[in-house]
Amino acid sequence: MTNQDIGARSKASLEDDGRVSCATLHRIARKLQLEPIVVGEVATALELRACHCQLGLFGYGPKEEGKWRIVESGMDVSEELEARIRGALEGGRLPCAAAWQIASEFKLKRLDLGNAAQTLEILISPCQLGFF
Repeated sequence: MTNQDIGARSKASLEDDGRVSCATLHRIARKLQLEPIVVGEVATALELRACHCQLGLFGYGPKEEGKWRIVESGMDVSEELEARIRGALEGGRLPCAAAWQIASEFKLKRLDLGNAAQTLEILISPCQLGFF
């Protein structure tokens, strides 16, 4: 699979505003049996803008209007979930891939896991696609 193939699939999946969603990039990676970072790097090289982070961290509106993120704090986080999140920290941050895994383990939506991390004032990084 060449970067041109990845780029063509990404461009074919653009949203109406010319951006490509996090979920779409992950689907492309799965379909092509690639790590998400490979697809993200190609998207970045092609200057494609990503949107709709599944954890709610970017791509939901104009950044200058403060609408870029939809993640919110104030979620009730159980002691068990907090311990699992804190146990997955690397360098004080929660890797995106670990956030997805924890969401799956606790049967949470990914956005809910993003909200839990926000409530705990834990930053999520690095992104599996390499966007943050």
